[in-house]
Amino acid sequence: MTQIAILSDSHDNIWNLDKALQQVAESGAQVLLHCGDLCAPFVLDQMAQAFAGPIHVIFGNNDGDGRLLQVIASKHSQVTLHGIYAEVAVANRQIALIHYPEPARRLAQSGQFDLVCYGHDHIKHVESIGECLLVNPGEIMGRFGEPGWGLYDCESGRYERRLLTA
Repeated sequence: MTQIAILSDSHDNIWNLDKALQQVAESGAQVLLHCGDLCAPFVLDQMAQAFAGPIHVIFGNNDGDGRLLQVIASKHSQVTLHGIYAEVAVANRQIALIHYPEPARRLAQSGQFDLVCYGHDHIKHVESIGECLLVNPGEIMGRFGEPGWGLYDCESGRYERRLLTA
């Protein structure tokens, strides 16, 4: 049973990210997706040191120093830095990642994906569009709402939002 942890909008909150990564480890997730706005490159290094499985990351609108992000990603064999958009296959599920809600919705409507993940507006969201699940896990940052992340089960296609615990 393959499970995917979905995070977004960390915005350099390394303390909340640390809590989230601890919960991800406890959940048994085998793959980690990040939907953009890590911000500083050291956040990518923090994720890579805490999670041994495949990590797929896309850029958001606040990610600085793309060159240093690439350098850090190259030091961790499990990290793939995709740029502004990614399509990945995990356990026979077709998944798309993009930072922005509007193109994410259009991708979900295309019928080509089982799961489309996005971030940007920091608002948790889950919606079925045809056979596709459109998901925004909310923010790790904790500025606009309760910080949290999502867990997707590839076998059942179910999604669950997890709040950060103290």
